[in-house]
Amino acid sequence: MATQLNRSTAREIISNGQAVLGIEFGSTNIKASLICPDHQQLASGSHAWENQYQNKNWTYSREAIIAGLQDCMAQVLTDAQARHGVRPTQLGSIGISAMMHGYLAFDSEGELLVDFRTWRNTSTAEAAAKLSEELNFNIPQRWSVAHYFQALLDHEEHVPQVARLNTLAGFVHEQLTGKFVLGVGDSAGMFPIDSATGSYDASMLASFDALAQQQGATGSLLGLLPQVLPAGGDAGSLTEAGALLLDPTGQLKPGTALCPPEGDAGTGMVATNSVAVRTGNISAGTSIFAMVVLDAPLTEVHHEIDVVATPDGSSVAMVHCNNGASEFAAWAQVFGQFAQALGHKADENTVFETLLGSALDGAADGGGLLAYNNLSGEPVANLAEGRPTIVRTPDSTLNLANLMRVQVYSMFATLSLGMRVLAAEGVEVKQMFAHGGIFRTQGVAQRLLAAAINTPVLVGESAGHGGAWGIAVLAAYRRRVLDGVDSTLPEFLDSEVFADARLSLAEPQEADQAGFASYLNTYEAGLEIQRTAITVI
Repeated sequence: MATQLNRSTAREIISNGQAVLGIEFGSTNIKASLICPDHQQLASGSHAWENQYQNKNWTYSREAIIAGLQDCMAQVLTDAQARHGVRPTQLGSIGISAMMHGYLAFDSEGELLVDFRTWRNTSTAEAAAKLSEELNFNIPQRWSVAHYFQALLDHEEHVPQVARLNTLAGFVHEQLTGKFVLGVGDSAGMFPIDSATGSYDASMLASFDALAQQQGATGSLLGLLPQVLPAGGDAGSLTEAGALLLDPTGQLKPGTALCPPEGDAGTGMVATNSVAVRTGNISAGTSIFAMVVLDAPLTEVHHEIDVVATPDGSSVAMVHCNNGASEFAAWAQVFGQFAQALGHKADENTVFETLLGSALDGAADGGGLLAYNNLSGEPVANLAEGRPTIVRTPDSTLNLANLMRVQVYSMFATLSLGMRVLAAEGVEVKQMFAHGGIFRTQGVAQRLLAAAINTPVLVGESAGHGGAWGIAVLAAYRRRVLDGVDSTLPEFLDSEVFADARLSLAEPQEADQAGFASYLNTYEAGLEIQRTAITVI
């Protein structure tokens, strides 16, 4: 990253409409990142939200989506004013990103037919299994096509009215631009992508249509899906209605170009410079997933491995685990409440960092404690639902350090199982880049992750910015394409974004590796505890 900008230079960039905005809808926060032409962050915004569990469905309402978008935008505009003395009224480019997958079905008038079904739902096992077998391609339960086919199998009343299917990022982008388009990385969470054509796989579409017709569907799935665009592609511009939706004060001007909307997997790859072949990254938040850009197709279909795409269309092996840092955050809330009960006013970040740091003092194998962090179902571990659990032996050592150690281990356990499958396929990655809020506390999650996946882990100074910064960088790439710069996305990231990046490297430590391996053996053997808990509570 370049040297920190002075206030007058930042003010000039914002006033001249050169600042670039990225907004990402995460599972617990909507975040915005306003960056300058050298990709430093100028201002940020955040809106906390929570999915609702209604009628056995994890969802967010349309009203919550729009309200969250507007509040997050207001936050970043206010932050820019406070930091640099100027509020943006014109932007260089904009990007929208969001949690991938799920089911947003609309009728011909653009009305949402059923509640948004997020990636977190695991109610599509039958559809996913049938599609995976028919297409000879792993179709995860959270993918849009699995949700749509399950609705067909269940003969849901809304299905004949479906005119469009979209992701959350695609929906928000359409509200701002009127364009029904999607980045190739996010599209790969709707239906398989043919890396040769850069669009949906034609032969698999034909196979799906034949299956769907047996369930009474008419027409082709292709007619329901957004147009696929690569990074840098023409995804439209901010309309007058879109500008007013984004900034109800009316001060934001229309006309700004938007990059193709992307999923959080794609923004994670960009934020860690992991879009080139044989690079890999890990993104940790409410969910946790690893991405490895492939140089050759996998030899077999694995239910633990999704094959998706980078924002510029390269094939990626993805290990996606539904459960990440949420359970750790829940424990942090408990300890924060305890601190307040004692009369201490420790802020949330201090509590989180203190608890996370204590994990390094725990026994390497967890000291006889076992934790499961599953708030929702976990397909990688064949769990239909989640039941967060802590189990320990009578002679275990229950202390803060061990408790936090196993909570961190539980974040990485199913990820480790999936990475083991890739290793057996002969997929080699010399090092993995990691990003997400948990890596802001230096040297803890990074070190234990390295042990869990037996691979060195790199963390950059942008790790805490996360996907909002990543989609802002993709928006900046769109701006560069418009300005006539002819470079591929990997070249752009290498030469312009990460040329001077400062990185910290954590090598796997032998004691941690042995301890985690012992823990993982117990974790696997104890999965029946989770399945039993589902039946009784």
